[in-house]
Amino acid sequence: MISVPIVPKELRCGATTNIKEACMQMPSSVSTRLQYQHKCLLDIIDGLSDEQIRQRIMPDKWSIFENIVHLQTYQHIMIARIKQILDLESPLFERYKADDDPEFIQNCTKSSREILQDLISTRKEMSAALLTFNEKDLVRTGKHPAYGNMNLLQWFNFFLLHEAHHLFVIFKMASTLRTDAAMH
Repeated sequence: MISVPIVPKELRCGATTNIKEACMQMPSSVSTRLQYQHKCLLDIIDGLSDEQIRQRIMPDKWSIFENIVHLQTYQHIMIARIKQILDLESPLFERYKADDDPEFIQNCTKSSREILQDLISTRKEMSAALLTFNEKDLVRTGKHPAYGNMNLLQWFNFFLLHEAHHLFVIFKMASTLRTDAAMH
């Protein structure tokens, strides 16, 4: 089904407000991923014990749990960055390093349930708020240390691609843990 935006009466026939701006929405390719991409995490880790998700498969790499904590913590970082982009003129952000973030370290001491609940509830609030952004919001910019000046739409894609990378890492580790468990 194709959705056609209805132009409010006050914006028709000679109205001075920009109709394109009134109808501008977040692209569905972004809004859908913002609302649902993270939910595959529950399917990916289904059947694994808390002990398994906390196990480091490779000693120098994060466990599934630490990857999940990173996603949960980084959501809050992203929300703060979005607020800065909306409030300031093209702010410059430092590269985020989870291992140097006291919040990430503190969150690693919490239960899996607490982390997953925060990840899901924060994303629900985050995606609902972001879906209200208009064209003026979406073109506001912030500077990433490696990728340069990006508008909010590019920041959302960056956030989602970063999350997808970690979800794939978690998927591979979960598969390894299941294979190892089946062999023993």
